[in-house]
Amino acid sequence: MRIVTISESTETFFNKTVTAFDPAKPVDLSGSKVYRLSLDYDDERKMSDLLEEFLGRADKSKLDALVIGMWGEPYESSADDVIAALVAHAPELPALRALFIGDMTYEECEISWINQGDYTPLLKAYPKLEVLRIRGAQELSLQPVTHAALRSLTIESGGLPAEVAEALASCSLPALEHLELWLGSEGYGFSGDVELYQRVVSALAVPSLRYLGLRDAEISDELAQWLAGDELLGRLDTLDLSLGTLGDAGAQALLDSAHVRSLRRLDLTHHYISEKLQEQLKALPLEVVLDDAQEEDDGDRYVAVGE
Repeated sequence: MRIVTISESTETFFNKTVTAFDPAKPVDLSGSKVYRLSLDYDDERKMSDLLEEFLGRADKSKLDALVIGMWGEPYESSADDVIAALVAHAPELPALRALFIGDMTYEECEISWINQGDYTPLLKAYPKLEVLRIRGAQELSLQPVTHAALRSLTIESGGLPAEVAEALASCSLPALEHLELWLGSEGYGFSGDVELYQRVVSALAVPSLRYLGLRDAEISDELAQWLAGDELLGRLDTLDLSLGTLGDAGAQALLDSAHVRSLRRLDLTHHYISEKLQEQLKALPLEVVLDDAQEEDDGDRYVAVGE
């Protein structure tokens, strides 16, 4: 079994270069950089303290994106304090359009250990937010919300709880263009089934949606079999089923689909597809990504990112 780990901090976000916040240097928001705030294990400050220091040095009226890394000991403390601090500063941050909360490598905190929080107040406090990226799903929660501006939602996890998916199925995101969910495996918190994700996609597949990623899923074959027969594929640019356990059953369903040829890109990276079907997929009139072929381990398949 080979598990992919998140070994490097994010380098680009919101089409900007991620730069670590250094209190000894001026904060420059005029260029193409986005600042990353992160604490060390032994730092006695809270992330809210670091955020206060950063905002005290920044032109708050121009801050359009922010990356939050490790908040001390994220395997013990949740992101609720981080979220509360951001909510408190919302009136001062009229330009904020993009947030990534949880940018951590496996050396800082394994993805399945990251304690997240309740994102309902954050979405309500920032009605103009366009991009929200979350890493980690332990203690992650969300109440059904309507958000008119959100264009991109990404939740990266080693196991996405059904409760989060249920909430998403009751949300209204009319501007959504990019929906990316890492489902993960049951051993690290995944619960749910294809029927649940049918409801999620039915709720969020608005006319503007162009990218659908149901990634890192141990039910990849079942997802592919459902999606292969769904007219939604005819409206998407990209279907991303990478990092999961897709095998011949799902691959054959995609090959037989009446809609898959309307895609521009089909990403199946990290898969268990036979060479014969790989060749057939490569012959489709679109970009098909089949990197990182896997072999079953005594009949078992594994998602790429778990712990």
